[in-house]
Parts: sequence; structure tokens; C-alpha cells
Amino acid sequence: MCPASQTAPGRIPYNPAMDAPHPGSGLRELWLRFKTRWWLKVLGISIGMTAFMVVYFSLLRHPLFPVTLMPLTWLDRLIGYQPWSVWLYITLWIYISLVPTLLADWREMGAYLKEVLALSVVGFVIFLFWPTAVPQTYFDWHAYPSVAFLKSVDAAGNACPSLHVAFAVQAAVWLDRLLRHLGARAWLRAASLLWCLGILYSTLSTKQHVALDLYAGAAMGLAVTRFQSSLALTPALRRA
Repeated sequence: MCPASQTAPGRIPYNPAMDAPHPGSGLRELWLRFKTRWWLKVLGISIGMTAFMVVYFSLLRHPLFPVTLMPLTWLDRLIGYQPWSVWLYITLWIYISLVPTLLADWREMGAYLKEVLALSVVGFVIFLFWPTAVPQTYFDWHAYPSVAFLKSVDAAGNACPSLHVAFAVQAAVWLDRLLRHLGARAWLRAASLLWCLGILYSTLSTKQHVALDLYAGAAMGLAVTRFQSSLALTPALRRA
């Protein structure tokens, strides 16, 4: 057997043909993927987010070690406080939910779940042994009820790396590959990228994170997707 044809144990063979666009699919294929095992996806997303929140807030409210304040950089001073962006910040939960709803089979779901678990575990271990927070900002949060609610629920701790950024970047990579695979319009890919960039911007404009948190979170999100090309996506779903 030719060495190039051998596949490492536990790895899914990569077939470049799988990434070829499927003309005429686009939105129809996205809808078919969304309907596939939709009840399982909704249940899995709900359970996963609940479990994540339990661990996240436990670490946030009960740090075992002294909390380190993250330093400000020029980017933090450049981007001012924008209360409207809290709504963009919150849309992360919609954005990251799009990926699992568009997965078609167990291989894709398993690969995605491994990445999500990797991000969560690495982030939680860092928060456990090196709790961080952003410097206090002096704004009248009560003048903006939505922001005041966010601050009361999600204190500016568990700062570095920003898992908000890490999960947004990871979702952006998955969505881009799924949209390319299905031959979706270019504007959909552009909209996904802009949405991700908007979420990243909101982490700084709501003062929930500083620039160093953003850099570290983006690096984490990209790191867990570095082997993603080894996953062959399921061909387009040819249903009548």
C-alpha cells in the first residue's frame, strides 16, 4: 500500500471531493441539514449550554486563587464603551448554535463536540488556576438596563482567554466550511464573518474583556480547528 494512502488511526479520511460545492444546493441544503435529527440537536444544545454555564459561573464566583487584573492596551483605549453592542454580544449564543443545527451525521457531530469540549476544558483549567478579571470601568450601568443585567449576571471575571471570542472564532470556521461545502452564496459566508467580527468587537465595546483576552481567545479558537481539514463533510443531502 502506498504510504500516502494510509490513514492515521482514529482519523477520518479526507477526500477533497467532499469539499466541492454542490451547484443549486445553497439554502435548500442548509434547510435539509437543519431538519436532520433536529430534536436531538435542540436537546444536545440545551444540555451542553446548561452544563457549560454551571461550571463557568462556579469558577467565576468562587475563585480558588488570587484574581489577576488584565492590563489595558492601546486598542482598549481606542474602542470606547458602546451600550448598544450588548445585543451583539448576546447573539453569540445564537451564532454558535447554528453550527450543531447544520451538522448532518455522527462523524460531523463527534468532531464538533470534541472541539467544543477541548475549548471548554482548556478554558476552565486556566480559569481554575489563573483567575483573571478586567479593570473596573466607571459607567452608569443603571442608565442602560440591558447592560446592567449583563453586568449583574456575567461579572467581568474569567477574562483571559475570552471563551466568548474562542467559541465565536471556532463557529466562524465551521460555518465557513459548511457554507462552502454546500455551495451557498458568497454573501452568506460574508455575513457569517461579519457577525463573528461584530461579536469580537462587542467583547471590547461592552468592556467585558480587554484586547489581550480577545487575542488569547482567538488563538484558542483557531488552534482547535487546525486539524479540521481531515474531516470529510457529508455530501449534499439529495432529498426530494
